[in-house]
Amino acid sequence: MAYGAIGDEHNAAVAAADGLVVSAVCDTNPERIKAALKISPAAKAFSDANLMLELGEIDLVIISTPPNSHYSWAKKALSLGIHVILEKPMALTTDECDELMALAKSSNLLLVVYQNRRFDDDFLTIKSALDQGLIGDLFSYESFVGGYSKPCDFWHSDAKVSGGAIFDWGSHFIDQILAIVPDQIEFVSGVNQKRVWDHITNADHAQVSINFKAGVQATFINSDLAAARKPKFYLLGTKGALVGNWDESGAGAVADRSAIITLHLSDGSAKVLPPVKAAPFAFHKSVANFLHNQVKMDVQAGQSRDVVAIMQAAELSALSNGLPVTPKLLHR
Repeated sequence: MAYGAIGDEHNAAVAAADGLVVSAVCDTNPERIKAALKISPAAKAFSDANLMLELGEIDLVIISTPPNSHYSWAKKALSLGIHVILEKPMALTTDECDELMALAKSSNLLLVVYQNRRFDDDFLTIKSALDQGLIGDLFSYESFVGGYSKPCDFWHSDAKVSGGAIFDWGSHFIDQILAIVPDQIEFVSGVNQKRVWDHITNADHAQVSINFKAGVQATFINSDLAAARKPKFYLLGTKGALVGNWDESGAGAVADRSAIITLHLSDGSAKVLPPVKAAPFAFHKSVANFLHNQVKMDVQAGQSRDVVAIMQAAELSALSNGLPVTPKLLHR
């Protein structure tokens, strides 16, 4: 539902997953419908999402509308007995997330968020290195996205629609942090800087710091004011470090490319690690396996809900110039 920039990715993935089929597509833009039908020509086309949902002909809907409408569309679909895959973030408040999760549970329906960055080569390479203990005990984790450029004025840059700069990319990067660091969280702090780009309402530079009770600190930065781009990942452990430098080669936006992960050891040596790759379309195949065989998915709604809780706490902290806020979490 809403066949945006990520529509082709979902469309191709569903086609590759045994037990799933694209039976309907919906968008108000006829050009996006054409794009969808190139991959799934047998699908029914709709410009009215209410009509598509109310016909009772679909079992599962993928909602990729802007974030401020995730809650309302997911609530409607779940109320009609339809399983739901949501784009990031699940919603803009934990109250909305909790209501959706309760509705899905009471109706025995799937509610899950497409946390696609958990399947990125660079993230999987880092996770594999940590699981092998290559840098010892992790104590500092930094992630970064951005550069110095004028932001687009699409919905991504409208804080009322996207949730703000912390929510926009944080939905990816904070989910990765929680998938790496299993400890309980002590507090979260956030800072939003508004300095240059007055044509949008998102912060120009946003930072989230997560302090874990065991002493690990994780930081995420999303910046449109970074004239010097930081590494995508910078992790320190008791025996070494992992640095993920942006791949400046190739086509497309730098932010969409996998980082090159280098292992640095305490003796001064360094080597680039071979990328660890996920099985193709792993998320969508896990959805099919859950629906048909009741095999538990690695990605869970409660995890995505806790990402929203952390981002909400960071936004609250930013209102008081970074004073710590303790988020209300389910899984920590």
